[in-house]
Amino acid sequence: MSTTLRNASLHHVGLQQDTNIYELRAPQFSNRYFILSGEGSRRLMASPEVVGFDSYSALLPETTAALRYLFPSGSEGDVDIMTILRGGLNYPLEEACHKVGILVRDMHFVSCERIIEEQVITGLEIKYEKLRITRGRTLMIGDILATGDTLRMCLEEVVDRFRRKGGSIRKIIFFTIGGTRAINLMERLSERISALFPEFEGFECFFYEGVFTVYTDKGVSGINVPNIDFGWNGGIVSPEFRHYVLERPDALYEKCIIYDGGARRYEIPVHFEEVFAYWEGILERADSIDMEALTDEKLGYKGPLDYDTWLVETGFEGLDNSTLPQLWEAEQALRRKAVTLSLREIAERRIKEIKTISQRYE
Repeated sequence: MSTTLRNASLHHVGLQQDTNIYELRAPQFSNRYFILSGEGSRRLMASPEVVGFDSYSALLPETTAALRYLFPSGSEGDVDIMTILRGGLNYPLEEACHKVGILVRDMHFVSCERIIEEQVITGLEIKYEKLRITRGRTLMIGDILATGDTLRMCLEEVVDRFRRKGGSIRKIIFFTIGGTRAINLMERLSERISALFPEFEGFECFFYEGVFTVYTDKGVSGINVPNIDFGWNGGIVSPEFRHYVLERPDALYEKCIIYDGGARRYEIPVHFEEVFAYWEGILERADSIDMEALTDEKLGYKGPLDYDTWLVETGFEGLDNSTLPQLWEAEQALRRKAVTLSLREIAERRIKEIKTISQRYE
């Protein structure tokens, strides 16, 4: 488990329709962190075939469930939605607020674009912003968060504008397909924002399906992209998502749980190019990749593990869930079976399946 999640464990705190809500608790956290698990987000994050508007609507039930958990009557307050262009448009925040009955007072927009020199990302630049500054605002934001650089830059800009123009921020509600660096970032930002706005109550951050980690190298396959691709190793993933992927074992060997979230909605052919590049790379390397090591990497731990150790490693020791022994057994069984699996056959199958779907968007 990563140092960020040291002593952290999951606790089930709610069920809204078909969405399970967990709180991630650790003594070092000053903010509140949650994990949402529902059918839509599981399907999105296990299947690169989910594209276009479907990739937006897939997150709506879980987002709505989170807001019903925070605002039981739907009328306890109002929010401003801040969209970080363009990835933030993937998150159905306004629609979820409408369903719950939360008043959206203002819509803010901030762009954060990569500075690329000779095909190398050298920095970030804010080129557009639309902010209406008032006092005591609750900001609601949705964005993919890997390294956290985009969010850090945008929030620093927004907080500074609020300060200079006499506004203030009361709370930030954040939705993300993201990793452990989100927690480090929000802990630091919370301290800074509190110093500027004493009424600041902190972050309430909702992760879809898990708090993931980013690869620090190219991984067992030699293909993964450091600081961009998400994995399970060192993170905490909902038991429902682990069950879901185990029932669809090809999904375990995908490049990562999200690919490029912006492209899969707005530049679908570009998204499928990335998916093809991954699986074609796997096919080229299939005979030289250690399937047992790859399976361990994808499951997020080096096994085999006894049940009690597995509970600690996955962050599940705080859960009262009767399906956990079955999940543990299924994961250990897959580890034993891994050496008999043909990565070549998996890659060929996935390429054929993706090709059939991608033809609709050529």
